[in-house]
Amino acid sequence: MASTQLLATATAAKSGSTVTATVNGTVTTVQVARDLTVASGDVLVVLKIGTEWFAVARAYAAAPTPVETNDPPPPPKPSVQTGRLVVAPVETRSYRGTYGWRTDNADVYQGQYGGWGNHYGCAFYGRKPRSLDGATVTSASIRVRRLSGGTYAAQTTTLRLMTNSTRPGGAPTLTSSTTGPRLAVNAQNDSFTVPTSWAQAIVDGGAGGLAIYDAGGSPYVRLAGRGSWSAAWTLTINWQR
Repeated sequence: MASTQLLATATAAKSGSTVTATVNGTVTTVQVARDLTVASGDVLVVLKIGTEWFAVARAYAAAPTPVETNDPPPPPKPSVQTGRLVVAPVETRSYRGTYGWRTDNADVYQGQYGGWGNHYGCAFYGRKPRSLDGATVTSASIRVRRLSGGTYAAQTTTLRLMTNSTRPGGAPTLTSSTTGPRLAVNAQNDSFTVPTSWAQAIVDGGAGGLAIYDAGGSPYVRLAGRGSWSAAWTLTINWQR
């Protein structure tokens, strides 16, 4: 009967008549010669007869000392940085198609009063949000206060995303729309939520400001601008990278 002779390494001490050993990279149960003592780590001369392996001798004077691999530890997981950026608008202003930009005040109007034209109320944030380029916005909010004008009871504005980061010569360019702050006259909201995707667009440079605008011209609402309240339309962006 043909036989194959190899070296193997015991993975444990002999137990009864067998030992486990690594043979050709595979841990295998090996029959051990009757008078052969085997310790874990011993190098064995093994023979394969038929389907079974037999250990017939130990090689070398003693089991070799395990070799330390000194593999470097895996790199640590990158730490996540978080922060908050507070951005005051560089300007607040309102626009009417017939009359252009209002110069009598810097408040932020929505709607139409009488026949004086429908307002686009705008807050422009300049370049400061771009300092977070590459960061992921996790949440955002604005501070708003309502001034006298229109119905005293709470009114709901329509919040719009604006591409302009500074005041253009003509009408602002508005894009996305969502329900805006709902306030009665003299009421204030210090943390009105802005859609995270909008704040991300402002950080990434695809947008530059926020506005209130209703195409139908109603309700008529006047929110404080920078000239009336220093905190007006302050944008708070929470971020991570």
